[in-house]
Amino acid sequence: MYDDASYYTFLPSAVPQEDRPSTPKHQRRQSLLKQPNEDQQANDRALEPIEESSANPGHDAGPPKATLSRRAQSYTDFHHAARTVLDRDSSSKHRKQARTHETIKDDLDFSDWYDSLEADLLDASHEEYTYVNSLLLGNSYGESLLISYCRDYQKQLELSSAHLDTLLSNTTDTLNLLSSLSNSFKAVEAQTTNFQKQCEGLVQEQRRLTQLADGINQNMKYYSFLEPVTRRLNAPGAGSLVRSEEYSRMLARLDECLEYMAAHPKHREAATYRSRYRLLMTRGLTLIRVNFVGGLREISSDVTKRIADRQLNETTMSALLYAKFRVGASELKEVAQEIRKRAMRAPGAEPGAESEYQSLMNELYTSYSATRGKLVIPLIRKKIGDISGAPSTSKELVAFARNSIGYTREMCSSENDLWREWFEGNDGLYDFLESACEPLYDHLRPRIIHENEILKLCELCTLLQTRYMHDQEDEEPMDANELNFSVLIQPALEDAQTRLVFRTQAILRDEIERYKPKPDVLDYPANNRKVSLSGTKGQRPATSGRKGSIAEPTTPMPKTPIIVEGGDLPDGQWGFDTQAALQGWYPTLRKAIWLLSRIYRLVNSTVFDDLAHQIVHQTTLSLHHASALISASRTPADAHLFLIKHLLFLKQQIVAFDIEYVTPDISFDFSGLSATFYELRDRGGFFDPRNLWRNFGGGKLLPKVVENMLDAKVELDGRLRAVITAFTGAFADRILSPLEEKKVAKKGFDAIEAVEAVKRVADDEVRVLRRKLEEYLDDKRTRETLVGAVQDLVVQGYEAFYESWMREKGEGGGGGGRRGKSRKGKGREDEVWDVDMFEEWAGAVFRVAKVLGKEEDVEGEGGSGSVSRSGSV
Repeated sequence: MYDDASYYTFLPSAVPQEDRPSTPKHQRRQSLLKQPNEDQQANDRALEPIEESSANPGHDAGPPKATLSRRAQSYTDFHHAARTVLDRDSSSKHRKQARTHETIKDDLDFSDWYDSLEADLLDASHEEYTYVNSLLLGNSYGESLLISYCRDYQKQLELSSAHLDTLLSNTTDTLNLLSSLSNSFKAVEAQTTNFQKQCEGLVQEQRRLTQLADGINQNMKYYSFLEPVTRRLNAPGAGSLVRSEEYSRMLARLDECLEYMAAHPKHREAATYRSRYRLLMTRGLTLIRVNFVGGLREISSDVTKRIADRQLNETTMSALLYAKFRVGASELKEVAQEIRKRAMRAPGAEPGAESEYQSLMNELYTSYSATRGKLVIPLIRKKIGDISGAPSTSKELVAFARNSIGYTREMCSSENDLWREWFEGNDGLYDFLESACEPLYDHLRPRIIHENEILKLCELCTLLQTRYMHDQEDEEPMDANELNFSVLIQPALEDAQTRLVFRTQAILRDEIERYKPKPDVLDYPANNRKVSLSGTKGQRPATSGRKGSIAEPTTPMPKTPIIVEGGDLPDGQWGFDTQAALQGWYPTLRKAIWLLSRIYRLVNSTVFDDLAHQIVHQTTLSLHHASALISASRTPADAHLFLIKHLLFLKQQIVAFDIEYVTPDISFDFSGLSATFYELRDRGGFFDPRNLWRNFGGGKLLPKVVENMLDAKVELDGRLRAVITAFTGAFADRILSPLEEKKVAKKGFDAIEAVEAVKRVADDEVRVLRRKLEEYLDDKRTRETLVGAVQDLVVQGYEAFYESWMREKGEGGGGGGRRGKSRKGKGREDEVWDVDMFEEWAGAVFRVAKVLGKEEDVEGEGGSGSVSRSGSV
């Protein structure tokens, strides 16, 4: 309250205005009681008792007790005395407040302290006047002074009240003004918010329009590019800019425009602009083609002129042909690459479809091929002609092919390297190289066609396959830039294989299918004895003369199939006398094995399988024909053994050639259809619909599907099985001839005499059988197998006779009438032997088990074992 400057402005001042110390404007004026007095130093001694009295600590509240101190002589003394008391009270209040602050611990204590503080402040505002009043009431001067002071104080209060009323009025006006300002501010805020929203909308609209303008500008650049590029490509001298970097960028812009028009077909006039851009692209690429062809023509004319001016040797010619073309190749390659990039087929294009600009790229390939062909092909043709006229290669097919193909391969390799410097990829390369190989084809093809020796054709095929063809089984892939010469030499190999197949079919037809044997060829078994003598003369070691010694076969069957690799084979290459073995074979069989050996792995596997089946089939028919002729001139046994021997040879040899199964040949048989029409015509019901439908339903008016399966291996096994069965059955029938059903059915049939006759015939036939087998077959296991098969058939035939005979006698099926055997294994002479007794006798006569057991160790490794005891293969 005392610190307010407005309060002190209304108090009367005891000090003149001019004597007052000047204070700064921002400081408050001091009150009347606080103004200094000039006589303060003189009265310091008189005020000492008051100070001592006021300094008493026992009077903290209320006025001090009255003393006998002297009275204040002036207002200044009173002021100092009052000030001293107030300072003392103020210090006690401060100590009290400090103690109070220490007792505040929660919100409730703070509330109590704040209420007491307000009361203390109110009391303190009136305490000074109350205390002064108590001091001044003691004398008349003091009372008059107090009255004056109170009046001043009243005025001050009135002024303060008026001033406060003014302040309240001003505050109310200010609050009203502030309220109006607040409302104005709210209105401004609302307007500002609306304005901000409008501005944001305008900004968004501006952004949208900016994006739209940018999009329009982005889209318009694909349309606006049409005019400048049209003027540039149609301007005179536009072809001179083809090799510049700017020209490539222009073509790239055209690609972008074409892609944009293709991606936005719904744009207005997009189709029109696309067609015009395509025309401009064609125009630009055509300028590249013209420039490329012009540069190529300049190089070619320069080289041709230099060649024509002077005679050059091969080294200088080669350097001129290749070094000159390498000078500007890199620059023209970059130019041609612009066409190639646009000539590549799209990823989703149909197979076989060409790109729109592939024709321009093909023109580049054609132009380059024609230019290089004029320079290179005459040199190749001249060189091939020189090789063809050389004495060492003029009449020798393989030597000519080796030299000419080697030179052609070298030239093609050089051209391949030069091509890589002009173009990327292999498109058009092999077409050009095939044209460069035409001189080779022109000389080699006629020689192949006129070649009749199958050995030379086989040698040529071997040369081409081993030296120039790429191995398909090679796991390492070829380099993309490496020359695949097998593609170029493939036509020559196909010509040689075609000629080889033709000659093979001719030999098959002339020397196997149409072979007519001479009488000396069919002189069996004399031919076997001739082969035995020729094959063992001077080679057989001396053997002991003991009766039990077994001689080695003179013409043994080869343990492994023979594959003839050369014309003349040394003896003993496979561990046996090859020439002796081949001489013992029938000529058609020998020719068949020779043909299979020559063409094996030289022709396509499918073609070889077809030829092999035809060769085996015709050889089998030829052997059957020879067997029939031998049967007419000799005996059926000789014919059967001849056929068994050669069929076993053939079966063993074809194993080495991996002949696969042949797909059935399906055809239609219309013979039944014609027979049905003739039958209907004869009966007069040809035009009767009922007959037609009846024949259709029964299949008579439909052709028959016929499957002609030519499987040589199956056919060979079937024929071999049939001839073995016929051979063993013939001997078994002759041995069992006394027990034939016709003879058994006759009255007076003597079974004991018939059995005795069987034993006599068996002794003779077994000797004949073994002699015949030794004349034809050298393999002991095969011979004994056939003997065992005859023995089994004889035992089976006797068992059937015995069962039927016992049934007729009424003694039960097969088991009646059996007698006990003697200790020596012989039956009674007055009885018919049972099956067991006859089987034991047959084993002693045929001696199959004894011979097999004795020679099992000798023949266990080398025997063929291809025929079982029952005659199966």
